[in-house]
Amino acid sequence: MTFDTPIDRRGTHCVKWDMMEPLYGVPPDDGLAMWVADMEFRAAAPIQRELEAMLAHGVYGYFGDDRPYLTAIQWWMRQRHGWDVAPEAITTTHGLVNGVGLAVDAWTKPGDAVVLFTPVYHAFARVIRAAGRSVTECPLAFDGDRYVMDFAAYDARMTGRERMVILCSPHNPGGRVWTRTELEQVADFARRHDLVLVSDEIHHDLVMPDQKHTPMALIPGVEDRLVMMTATTKTFNIAGAHIGNVIVPDATLRAPFAARLAALGISPNAFGMRMATAAYSPEGAAWVDELTRYLDGNRQLFDDGVNAIPGVRSMPIEATYLAWVDFRGLGMPADEITRRIAREARIAVNDGPSFGTGGEGFVRVNIAAPRAVVAEAVERLRRAFADVQ
Repeated sequence: MTFDTPIDRRGTHCVKWDMMEPLYGVPPDDGLAMWVADMEFRAAAPIQRELEAMLAHGVYGYFGDDRPYLTAIQWWMRQRHGWDVAPEAITTTHGLVNGVGLAVDAWTKPGDAVVLFTPVYHAFARVIRAAGRSVTECPLAFDGDRYVMDFAAYDARMTGRERMVILCSPHNPGGRVWTRTELEQVADFARRHDLVLVSDEIHHDLVMPDQKHTPMALIPGVEDRLVMMTATTKTFNIAGAHIGNVIVPDATLRAPFAARLAALGISPNAFGMRMATAAYSPEGAAWVDELTRYLDGNRQLFDDGVNAIPGVRSMPIEATYLAWVDFRGLGMPADEITRRIAREARIAVNDGPSFGTGGEGFVRVNIAAPRAVVAEAVERLRRAFADVQ
């Protein structure tokens, strides 16, 4: 396939396209949907073939015998990330937002607090607060044009009610690939405050060609409190399959999570299990390599274009396909920035404040689209802010 092929998703019950007018006032007939974190690309060929085989069979019963699924996960993590995963450590959830909700339920109580390094993926805070827990925000700091962590400041923010910390690795929306040293510091922080450490690594395959992701599971001394979250969904653009894995190496820590799954009657859906098994294959790996090279080209095009607008700066992406664009240098009210993007540029993007403290003045833009679409988005933004150039 070619990633340049346009695909019309309008009228397909696609939240990204069919909900952008009600939510953002951007009409789908000439608007660009660049908010929800899924891609404008067809899934890899082995996934398509697996679904075609299921369709040809015509019987869609309960899923059983997960051994090929578990073997595929083990192979992928070993080959792509140098991480040996025990099959008994793997539990399957209906996506990783569901996994986060189950983790909060299993390892914290109402009234407890959960630490987030903000700005960060907005669903974390939503799920935590919906569960009757509070969020302790630890804002990320700037080091030139990227985010870094300030653990001395974070230690001072602890109230004693914190029971869990959630790390987004690689970071969404900032696009950081955390270094091994930074991951060691996160692990030390979790030990110091006796926190369960949830590492959401859903974007771990989507790293730029010159970057290397390190799984938190490879950091020593944290296994007794570590919860790893991974999925095929972001990597292979199959988010609608709602399939993800919560991998807990320590059996004692794993027990309450497994108990919650059993109590809630959660079992996997056959479509997601078979799609994920097909994805984690040599053919799937080759597709991901091609994808990341294409996304790197989109990144360069987008950054060059928006950074030419005086007062606007796109944070360099080390991973993900989500550009985090800083408009604060314009000295313009936030509502005027969002108005111009939605009404004049006719682009639906995520507003920065939804990602928590530190998101003010930013927007998140999804650049996982055919390159012509990214080029069009750049041109529209340049026209919308032409008076500042």
